[in-house]
Amino acid sequence: MARKCAVTGKNTKIAGGYSNRTRATQFNPTGTKRRKANLKKKRIFVPEINKTVKVILSTKAIKTIQKNGAYAVLKKAGVI
Repeated sequence: MARKCAVTGKNTKIAGGYSNRTRATQFNPTGTKRRKANLKKKRIFVPEINKTVKVILSTKAIKTIQKNGAYAVLKKAGVI
């Protein structure tokens, strides 16, 4: 299973790896870099269904769950 946030859909991205020296000389030996999303494995208790759910979430999704409630966010994302 790919490491992807269940709520926001964030996963790894490919981005350029420039350094300041590269910009100064107009030469790019650095190629590309894989930027990993800040993902965490979490166990979240959902009192509405009286169950604990294991999900991989980004830290932004964790903040969203704290703000809006676990049941509403996970139901909208299709996890529950």
